[in-house]
Amino acid sequence: MAFGIRRGELQKWKEQVRQGEVAFLTHYWLDARFPEAKTVTKAGCADRQKLVEWGGQYGLQEAWIDEHEDLLHFDLIGDYQLRILQAEQQWEQLERFNLLPK
Repeated sequence: MAFGIRRGELQKWKEQVRQGEVAFLTHYWLDARFPEAKTVTKAGCADRQKLVEWGGQYGLQEAWIDEHEDLLHFDLIGDYQLRILQAEQQWEQLERFNLLPK
């Protein structure tokens, strides 16, 4: 279950993804499979090869790509989420969702 994002943010992310950009969308998230995770970041790009190459630099495997509609993306949680958001300088998302270590 996702919450904590505005419709405009979701629409902007979808547009960027569909245009072939690597785009990030973080939101609060509850999933019984990952009880320790309170947030998830979707790192998406419609260009599959570009997404695979981008993810490869962070140790993400092609098999982990979620193919929801035409919005290809990786779901980043835990250490992957923190490390990648920092490397990609996504400071607003890190601060907004209190993801930076204290």
